[in-house]
Amino acid sequence: MTSKVRITFLGTSYLMPTAKRNHTSILLDYEKESILIDCGEGTQRQFKKARLNPMRLTRLLITHWHGDHVLGIPGLLQTLAFNDYKKTLCIYGPHGTKKFMNEMLKTFVFTGRIKFEVKEIETGKFFETDDFYLEAERMSHGTPCNAYSFVRKGQTRIDKNKLKKSRLPSGPLLRKLKEGKDVEYNGKKFKAKDLTYVGGKKKISFVLDTSINNRIVSFVKNSDVLVCESSFDSDLSNRAKERNHLTAEQAAKIARDAEAKRLILTHISQRYEKNLKKFLSEAKKVFKKVSIAEDLDGLEI
Repeated sequence: MTSKVRITFLGTSYLMPTAKRNHTSILLDYEKESILIDCGEGTQRQFKKARLNPMRLTRLLITHWHGDHVLGIPGLLQTLAFNDYKKTLCIYGPHGTKKFMNEMLKTFVFTGRIKFEVKEIETGKFFETDDFYLEAERMSHGTPCNAYSFVRKGQTRIDKNKLKKSRLPSGPLLRKLKEGKDVEYNGKKFKAKDLTYVGGKKKISFVLDTSINNRIVSFVKNSDVLVCESSFDSDLSNRAKERNHLTAEQAAKIARDAEAKRLILTHISQRYEKNLKKFLSEAKKVFKKVSIAEDLDGLEI
């Protein structure tokens, strides 16, 4: 049975936190991987509230170096060091990440030791296993900024109905078909592509902080879940443009054009805290399968 991907929203606020929303941070768990996307101030406390163990962390993906997305990093690293974190934390981010990490760790007296590796990335796959891969794309935010996708590859499976019609016997021939190889039986050739399909593939995309640009739709194409920033409503579209952000309506159009299965809005400005229905309805006029993330929300895919 294929393992599920679990997402936990540790923080869903815009530039400033509120009583209900912490700064941006999202955790993705899959088998032995625990991947944190951004680490806003207070993230390690959100781990506690969600009853999650930060010692499981394997990777940190930084979208960009604005304070509301990274100010939780020093505290998190210090907590890992205090608790004798044994792994090597892999940290990925846009251009400048190595410099910023070095400068950040110079600003206070760090106690203990922790192993970590920092890699600067821009576009394409940057980590891959037999089971899944991570990829990045550049966004437009006035500073180097990445969007990220987690893609579980899925498995090649035999179409039972087509197999029955083919009358192929079980055994070595079916194993070859699963490997993508064509086979011959009783003088007839059977193509793997005609009898197999890929099942269990899942794609989760994270677009956090960007202005609208022509790279987003192609990058998040066919996402099972698109987690997208939506800092403003359409009444403040000019402000969104000035500050290199998206509106809820723009996020919905991206989901629609990318044929995503589900859209989750995050990075919500505090001005909408008491009027989320209007904010949500604006997106739903364009894309029906949409919801707004709340702190500590979780879902399995």
